[in-house]
Amino acid sequence: MSIEKTRDKIISVATKLFSRFGFHKTSMDEIAKIARKAKGSLYYHFASKEDLFREVVSKEMEALRSQLSVIVDNLELDATKKLKKYLLKRMEVLNEAANYHETLKADFFEHFDFIDDLRNELDEWEKENLKKIIIQGVNNGEFAAIKDMDVLLDIFIMIFKGLEIPFYLQNRYEKYSPYFEGLMGILTKGLA
Repeated sequence: MSIEKTRDKIISVATKLFSRFGFHKTSMDEIAKIARKAKGSLYYHFASKEDLFREVVSKEMEALRSQLSVIVDNLELDATKKLKKYLLKRMEVLNEAANYHETLKADFFEHFDFIDDLRNELDEWEKENLKKIIIQGVNNGEFAAIKDMDVLLDIFIMIFKGLEIPFYLQNRYEKYSPYFEGLMGILTKGLA
């Protein structure tokens, strides 16, 4: 098996185990056993369990960015529809990102500093892409002029993060998802 295929197999197995048992209850021994790889092979590709978990979370975030980019780059959508689709897709994808949820849990009990840079990069990426949508809306007359874009973007990120705990950790996503469309309407009308 090629080096890249071995690495991908390790990541795939680790993703499943971390999402099922969590970071702390998943061992490198267990990952090696299920991946049918020598433990040394894991450490060849990843210096530690933290590095492997970081890569797993990074893949979830890449998937999120990839799906959101399709919406942001869609030239056929007006800004209002883009923003609604963006927010709905963001919640849907993160609802499935079990290892990202693990990082949220860690914020309460301990801190995974080895994930901080990934989360900060995602925040900055989201701010840039939300800014594109909002500027499109302002230029098209859908949204009012924004006096302080940075403050608005920071507030958006705070709102998103505030929803993550109840939706993903307290399992309220399914209960409230039928109301998301209406909530998005309130948000976009507020921008108008």
